[in-house]
Amino acid sequence: MSVTSLTSVVPIEVNAMSAGEVTPQQQTTSEMLQPTPELMAELAEASARLESATPEEIIRWGAERFGMKLTMGTAFGPEGCVILYLLSQIAPQTPVFNLDTGYQFQETLDVRDQIREKFGIDVELLKPEHTVEEYEQIHGGPLYKTNPTQCCFDRKIKVLKRGAEGKHAWISAIRRDQSEDRAKASIVGWDKKFGLVKINPLANQTKSWVWRMITEHGIPYNVLHDQGYTSVGCWPCTRAVLAGEDERAGRWSGTAKTECGLHTMEDDSPNA
Repeated sequence: MSVTSLTSVVPIEVNAMSAGEVTPQQQTTSEMLQPTPELMAELAEASARLESATPEEIIRWGAERFGMKLTMGTAFGPEGCVILYLLSQIAPQTPVFNLDTGYQFQETLDVRDQIREKFGIDVELLKPEHTVEEYEQIHGGPLYKTNPTQCCFDRKIKVLKRGAEGKHAWISAIRRDQSEDRAKASIVGWDKKFGLVKINPLANQTKSWVWRMITEHGIPYNVLHDQGYTSVGCWPCTRAVLAGEDERAGRWSGTAKTECGLHTMEDDSPNA
């Protein structure tokens, strides 16, 4: 897939009715979008149509369809940084958030400042109910050592659900070639876990495409990627990968866990 030139892209004015498709019912910020048969049919048609589209075209569709009811969650991975660059060119008013678990690397948080300075996008830090100190006191120590799934659920899943209030769609930066579960991702689909439309502009892209974009456009990225960290999450559960390992092998190393739960298809909450 070729990369669409951004030199001619004009940022769109984002509003709830930008595409003339958002109904008055959908404009109610306190009401979640419902997966009606009509909506599901629309999403299936859009996903099929956008299967061969560029990431820019997919993002533009999402911004025009959902306006300010569209949001993006980013952990400042290379894919997310590329999308932030594209958003700055196409729909810079789109609200963006980061799930600040309290366990993020300082290098990750530094990228937030670099993105704001270079692209003018101020990523909101969404924090869990309890600080790290409070949380570890409640559980008698670091829960990531004994129950990382519960830790991810409390400090990521719950926070995203709170951040999704009033929104109808969210952009993620996953690629299909990253994992077996992510290989099932559609370009556009219904995310039943969060009650949102999920848009995956980079689903069809590759790692080499992402890094080519970063190099060509001078996009800021996490310097840990230069130190063998191919996938960066919370510092207690992330390590650099070894030669020949899968790019996500450094996440929850030594356990059967491979995802935090944000992008899994099934309900993987601790009580499921």
